[in-house]
Amino acid sequence: MSSRDYIDLSPSPLALLESLRSIGYTLDTALADLFDNSITAKATAISVKFLWNHGNPWLAVIDNGKGMTSNELGKAMRFGSTNPLTRRDPADLGRFGLGLKTASISQCRHLTVVSKKDGELSGCEWNLDSIRDQGDRWYAGVLSSEDLAESGFLSSMVTQHLAAKKSGTVVFWRNLDQLMEAFGKAGAETAFSKLLDDSRRHLELVFHRFLSPELGQRKVKIDFNGNELTAFNPFNPNHDATQELPSHEFFVEKQRIFVQPVVLPHHTKLSTEKYESHAGPGGYLHNQGFYVYRNKRLIIKGTWFRLIKKEELNKLIRVRVDIPNTLDHIWKIDIRKSQATPPESVRKELKQIISRIEFAGKKVYRQRGTISTTGRAIPVWARRAARGSVFYEINEEHPAIQSILSHCPPALKKEVRDFMSLASSALPYDLLYHDSADDDTNLLSPDVDRERLLAIGKAIVNSLVEAGTPKRELAERLLGVQPFSDMPELIDELLGKAKGV
Repeated sequence: MSSRDYIDLSPSPLALLESLRSIGYTLDTALADLFDNSITAKATAISVKFLWNHGNPWLAVIDNGKGMTSNELGKAMRFGSTNPLTRRDPADLGRFGLGLKTASISQCRHLTVVSKKDGELSGCEWNLDSIRDQGDRWYAGVLSSEDLAESGFLSSMVTQHLAAKKSGTVVFWRNLDQLMEAFGKAGAETAFSKLLDDSRRHLELVFHRFLSPELGQRKVKIDFNGNELTAFNPFNPNHDATQELPSHEFFVEKQRIFVQPVVLPHHTKLSTEKYESHAGPGGYLHNQGFYVYRNKRLIIKGTWFRLIKKEELNKLIRVRVDIPNTLDHIWKIDIRKSQATPPESVRKELKQIISRIEFAGKKVYRQRGTISTTGRAIPVWARRAARGSVFYEINEEHPAIQSILSHCPPALKKEVRDFMSLASSALPYDLLYHDSADDDTNLLSPDVDRERLLAIGKAIVNSLVEAGTPKRELAERLLGVQPFSDMPELIDELLGKAKGV
């Protein structure tokens, strides 16, 4: 066996750290990375403190999580402290073991972390200028109690937020050179304030499922200089006109991926202010598509992953995709946790889901209550095809169903949808197949009482009128709806009796 010589090619600390500063973080994505660590540490409160400080700004992120001992803090301050291939706790929001450090030095040259656990207070810091002055070595500074007492603003942060607490962590940024260079001298303080306001709005979206959690889930309170963040849910779930379409789930490498499509309300169902508030930066057209959450934390938003193009008729469709951290490797989640790319197996599943939800979104955009008149009547039973199979379900987009749902209170609306799902799942395919194959059996649709048909038709017409459909178009619209498409003789009578016609 031949011998081999090796040479030490350890990177220059300062050169590597300066390079890592340009990895692509913005202030909001950097703060999000710090919040990930706090939430993973079981924090229930996170505070962002900042001060312009006469042109020498600083920023601190403080949490009440479980904290770190001196050994744990030393490990946390090591670059690449965790192998991304190592299996981690299902609730862990980290991955690469780089977030705390790379996110921080992307914004500042002097990072200090002070943490408390088991009554022990520990401090450690990376100072890029000190590394340069001390011979360009991988040396992080360890802070003594005397160092902490003399550290000015940091000292007051530690005293105020850790002294009386059992545990917690303070991440302190000084020498925010990247921000200062971007601002320039004129209007720098105003630019600093605006940047933090923009970051606040971004974080209200990224962490909305922690700020306003589902029943039984842990709530995390986050504030900026004492002003509490308010969850921004991009799916507007509390509005009656929001349509939650049937959910889907599939498995990749035995790991569950959950998909929940939603169609947002048409602008006629909301005030102008409420409609615009849920548009998001760039508007509805820009923000349509998939919203991928990893452990309830938003990773990427408003993309169709090039499966379809963004278009005006789809602009009200948003689809929540929940993935576990055990699939990080196939989703190619980047260090900043702000980008993800689904593998081909997932893309195929998502493509099939898109084909099932597009019609619903376009229907709402054209305005709920109006009916497409393409020559094909809107059916009561919808035929669906997916993965080589065909099934039938009650068509929620049928105007009669829409009329019922629009007048139901939220609790009853859910019961109606649950019953429709039950009825669809109980369709006797085997009997239908047997009867249709029997030459001696005639398959007939059951007769519907004329007065009942008129009552159903009246409800549809009233919904159309309420939605703003011109009276002259009502007859044509009804001709595009089953069963009235086959009963033109009923329409004159129906329109003569309907309210407002």
